[in-house]
Amino acid sequence: MKKLLTIIGARPQIIKAAALNRAIQSKFSNELTEVLVHTGQHYDHGMSQVFFEEMGIPKPDYNLGIGSGSHGQQTGRMLDAIEQVIIKEKPDALVIYGDTNSTLAGALAAAKVHVPVIHIEAGLRSFNKRMPEEVNRITADHASTLLFSPTKVGLRNLKKEGFRPLNEAQEIGKADLDNPYVFHCGDLMYDNTLFYSDKADEYDSLFVERGIDKGNYVLTTIHRPQNTDDINILSGILNALNQISLEDGVQMVLPLHPRTANKILQSNDAAIKRAQENQNFKIIEPVGFLEMILLEKNAKMIMTDSGGVQKEAFFVKKPCVILRPETEWTEIVECHCAILAGSNPEKIKAGYQHFKTNPITEFPDVFGDGKAAEFICQSIIDHLN
Repeated sequence: MKKLLTIIGARPQIIKAAALNRAIQSKFSNELTEVLVHTGQHYDHGMSQVFFEEMGIPKPDYNLGIGSGSHGQQTGRMLDAIEQVIIKEKPDALVIYGDTNSTLAGALAAAKVHVPVIHIEAGLRSFNKRMPEEVNRITADHASTLLFSPTKVGLRNLKKEGFRPLNEAQEIGKADLDNPYVFHCGDLMYDNTLFYSDKADEYDSLFVERGIDKGNYVLTTIHRPQNTDDINILSGILNALNQISLEDGVQMVLPLHPRTANKILQSNDAAIKRAQENQNFKIIEPVGFLEMILLEKNAKMIMTDSGGVQKEAFFVKKPCVILRPETEWTEIVECHCAILAGSNPEKIKAGYQHFKTNPITEFPDVFGDGKAAEFICQSIIDHLN
């Protein structure tokens, strides 16, 4: 029996952990056991606890309660707290997801005390090191022993950085920090979208309760610092979305991330006020994972700066305007299912018009077969020393 210590802290990590935990419980419970550690990076009910409740994830064994702070403060506190849990639990490996400060702290804490790191969602690159997430994911990859990439592009990125192909690494010897094994596994979020799709439909009353015109709205999420910290940038994005709504008669539905909500509340910007006055601009509270799937499935289009929502748009076959100048999920842009608009208002409006006049007819199979979690579990059993 191998003991895994799993680190989570943000909404996407909680959701990905659900897929792995489900696979462990249903098919690998005789070979794997999991200790769940929540750093507290996203600690309010709407951004964290609700996902445990609706997805049936076991209550975390540890909640470190770190909360918010500067990158240095937050990561440092996590690093210390995670190290203490590692020393107490003595896991066979530590599992991390994605690219948050929780990911970085987990990778560093484990690698420095010689506990193998398993990085799920490895190899993703935006090639913009000004993004904290880019620094986190690169560092986490190079501190890992088993790396699982959701896409072939991610696999290629790792090879360019010096990681050996799996067959070459196996010829050298067992997996360790100096000889990491790299796998192409498919995407855990695709596993979850397939698994929870029908259950999401049970939340259909959301449309009446929130006054949302089912099938005739654009779903929008905005949360990244580069889009929210500068009120002029945030104002430009919201003004572009509001113009689309007013000119085309389409609803904008914006589940409001706490970061964005705080900026809007503190602002007297005229463009933001106009968006708030537009009855077709629906600003709603954060929603749970199942409600989010429902909103994605029934949207005309999705506009987001979230990496996870970009993929989910692809999973449910919706065009996506990406509110960033680059993306880790280059495949969805290359197959013309998404457009990079950044925070440029004119590009945002042009992206909307493009997909309105050029409906997408094909969404290629680039994210696996919906069984990524099973592949990861079996690979851990087979290759973790």
